[in-house]
Amino acid sequence: MGRKVTVAVSTLNQWALDFEGNMARILQSILEAKDMGASYRTGPELEVCGYSCEDHFREPDTFLHSWEVLLEVMMSPICENMLVDVGMPVMHRNVAYNCRVAFFNRQLLLIRPKMAMCDDGNYRESRWFTAWTKALQTEEFVLPRMIAQHTGQQTVPFGDAVIATRDTCLGYEICEELWNVRSKHIEMSLAGVELIVNSSGSYMELRKAHITTDLIRNASFKAGGAYLFSNLRGCDGQRVYFHGCSAIALNGELLARGQQFALQDVEVTLATIDLEEIRAYRVSLRSRCSAAAGAANYPRVHCDFEMSSHSDIFKTSTPPLNWPNHTPEEEIALGPACWLWDYLRRSGQGGFFLPLSGGVDSSSSATIVHSMCRLIVQAVQLGDAQVLHDIRKILADTDYTPDNAAGLCNRLLVTCFMGSVNSSKETRRRAAQLANQLGSYHIEISIDLAVNALLGIFNAVTGLTPRFRTQGGCARQNLALQNIQSRIRMVLAYIFAQLMLWVRNRPGGLLVLGSANVDESLRGYLTKYDCSSADINPIGGISKTDLRRFLAYAKEKFNLPVLEQIIEAPPTAELEPLQENGELQQTDEQDMGMTYAELSEYGRLRKQSFCGPYSMFCRLVATWKGDLSPKEVADKVKHFFRCYAINRHKMTVLTPSVHMEGYSPDDNRFDHRPFLYRPNWSWQFKAIDDEVEKLQPIYTPSSAQMRPSSEDLLISTQRSSHLDDSKHSSPLSSASASIDVGISTAAVPLPGAAAPGGLSKKPSGYSKVHVNVLGKIKDRTGIPV
Repeated sequence: MGRKVTVAVSTLNQWALDFEGNMARILQSILEAKDMGASYRTGPELEVCGYSCEDHFREPDTFLHSWEVLLEVMMSPICENMLVDVGMPVMHRNVAYNCRVAFFNRQLLLIRPKMAMCDDGNYRESRWFTAWTKALQTEEFVLPRMIAQHTGQQTVPFGDAVIATRDTCLGYEICEELWNVRSKHIEMSLAGVELIVNSSGSYMELRKAHITTDLIRNASFKAGGAYLFSNLRGCDGQRVYFHGCSAIALNGELLARGQQFALQDVEVTLATIDLEEIRAYRVSLRSRCSAAAGAANYPRVHCDFEMSSHSDIFKTSTPPLNWPNHTPEEEIALGPACWLWDYLRRSGQGGFFLPLSGGVDSSSSATIVHSMCRLIVQAVQLGDAQVLHDIRKILADTDYTPDNAAGLCNRLLVTCFMGSVNSSKETRRRAAQLANQLGSYHIEISIDLAVNALLGIFNAVTGLTPRFRTQGGCARQNLALQNIQSRIRMVLAYIFAQLMLWVRNRPGGLLVLGSANVDESLRGYLTKYDCSSADINPIGGISKTDLRRFLAYAKEKFNLPVLEQIIEAPPTAELEPLQENGELQQTDEQDMGMTYAELSEYGRLRKQSFCGPYSMFCRLVATWKGDLSPKEVADKVKHFFRCYAINRHKMTVLTPSVHMEGYSPDDNRFDHRPFLYRPNWSWQFKAIDDEVEKLQPIYTPSSAQMRPSSEDLLISTQRSSHLDDSKHSSPLSSASASIDVGISTAAVPLPGAAAPGGLSKKPSGYSKVHVNVLGKIKDRTGIPV
C-alpha cells in the first residue's frame, strides 16, 4: 500500500441560481484535478446552487435543481475512480441543511450537514438553514427517486460522520466550523481523521486575508494532519467579493494556496501529502496521544478505494511555501476591480459611465476600472478563453482582442466632467489629465443650463429666486442651490449612460458608477439621489484615508502622474460660488465639522467596537488626552452622533458597493440599525456631560499642546460660520435638517464650552478647528429637539 496522496481544492467563481454554469465549472475543476493526478477533489460551500441564493433557499425548486445537478456530475465519466464531494442544500425531514455530499464511482457515500451557522457580518445563514446538532450521530436519508433510479441506493448516511478509505480517513468542517470556538477538527483528529476538509464561502475585508491562512495553519499544527480549504471567488450576485485563497496545510505549514484575486472562473490547487508524516507528527505529541486514547469514536463510512498508489516511492511530496499577503493598496486595486468585472459581464451591459470630478473619490473609481482593464488584458495574454469570450460579448465585437489597458479602457469607460460656474479650472484640468492617462472616453458638459431651467420653474411658481449664502441667501437657500446641482448631475449621468453607446454606434447601455466613500456614508455627507446614487459603487466600502494611499500606489504602479496632484488637492464639492480670485470657498472637512481621520475612528468604534455615544467618549477621552480636553472630546462625539442620527436615513438608498471595510454603515445587510433617531441623544449625552463634569477639573493639558491664540479663534469662528454641510448636507439650524442632510460646525459655542482650538495640525492628526458645534438641532418645524 502506498503512503502518498494527491489532493485538490477548487476555487470557483459561481453565480447564484446559475445551475448550468455552476455545473460546468464544477466538472471543469474535477477534470483539471484528475488530469493533474489528484485522487480526491473538494470544492467551495454551496457550489452547486451558489452561496448567495438567500431567500431562494426557501423554494423547493432550489433543492430540486441542486439534486439534478448532482446527478449529472455524479454520472459523468469525468468522476470515475475519484473521490469527490460537492456543496449543496439538502432537505432532511422537513429541515433545510447546508451540506457536503460525497460520492465515489456513482455511489453516494455521505451527506454531511453544517454544524455551526454563521450569522456575523454579512452572513444570515440561520435565516435559511439549521445547524445539525446531533454530534457523532447519523440517520438514514431517503434519496430522491431520480437519484435512486441511477445509483440503486435507497438511502445514504446523513449526519456527523467521516469517510474511511483503505489507506486514510477524511472528515468535514464547513466554513464557520473552522472559526467556531468548538471546531470539529480537534475531535476528528483525535479520532484518527488525517485529512480535514473545509468548504467555505468567505468574503474579503481589507487587511483580513491572513486570518483564514493562519486558522488553517494553526488547525493543522495543533491537531496534526492535513487541512484542505476550498473557497469561492468573485461576485455571485451580492455586495461581497469572495476572495479565494483556497489552501492546503500540513502539520502547521502551508503547502499550497490559490490566488486571492483573479479573473479565472476555475482554479485548482494541489498538494501531494505523505501520510506517514502525519502519523509521525501526531505520535510525537505525547499529550495529544493521551487525549486520543480516550477520544469518542466517530461513525465511519467505508469506501473501498485507495487514495494512494503502490508505486509512489518516486513521487515527491509538496514542500512548504511562504505566501506573501497583498498590501491594503493592492487589495483595493484588485478586489473591487474583479468584483466590477463579474458584475459587468453578468449584467449584460456594455461598460461604465462615471462622473469624474477630478477629486480623490471619483478618481479612485476610475483608476479601479483601469485596474480591471489591466487584469483583463493580462488574462487574455495568458490564454484565458473565457475572459476573451466575455470581453468580446460585452463590446459586441467578435474579432477584438485587447492588447493594452488604455485602449480597452477607452471602449469600456466613459468619463464625464460635469462642470458649473462653481467649478474651478484646476479640477477640470485634473479630470481631463486623468482621463487621458487612463485612456477613458472623456467628455465635458456644463450643468448650468439645467440648473437655471429648474430655478426658472421655481421662480415661475413662487415668484422667488433662492441665493447662495455669499450672495445674501439664508442657509436653506444655500443648501437647496447646492443639492439641485448634485441631483442634476445624477439625472444627466443616467441619460448619458443610456445613450453614449448609441452615440458610439454600439448596442446596449452603460452602468453608472458611484464614488461616495465609506466615511461620507457614515457621516451622511452626501445628497440623496445625487451622483452617489448609481448602479454600483466600487469604493463605497473604502475609507478616504485608504483611497489616498491607493492612489499613491496606483500613481507608481500604473504610471499615472496626475494622481499626485489629485491626492494633494483639498477635497471639495465645488457647489458654492468660488471666491473672487477663483479659489475654493468650501472644503469637505470644514463642511463636515470633522476630519476624515476622525471619521474613520468614529466608524470603527461605532461598528467594530460596538460603542454608543458614552462608550465612544470614554474611549476617545483617553486616546486624545494629549490633544483635547474632555469637554472638547465630548463636543466632537456629540457632533458625530447628531450628524449620524440625522443622516442615517440616507443609508436606506445607498448604492450597492463591494464590501471592503469592517465599519461599513451599509443598511442593506451589514449594519442593521434604525434610520429614524432622536438626534439629541438626551440620555446618552447627559451621561457624557456627567463624566466631563468629573474629569474637567482634574484635566491637565499636555505641555506640548498648543492652546489657541485669539487670531486662531477668529479664523476658526469665521470658517465655522458657514451654516451648512456644503457637500449636499444641511445646517444645524436649518428647518430641513432632519429631512436630507447632516450638520456642520457651529458659529456659536455651547454655554460653558471651551473655545475652539487653533488651526495648527496636532501630532495625532486630530484638528481642533471643529470642536464646537451649534447648540440645538431643530426639527422640520424649527422646534429644538
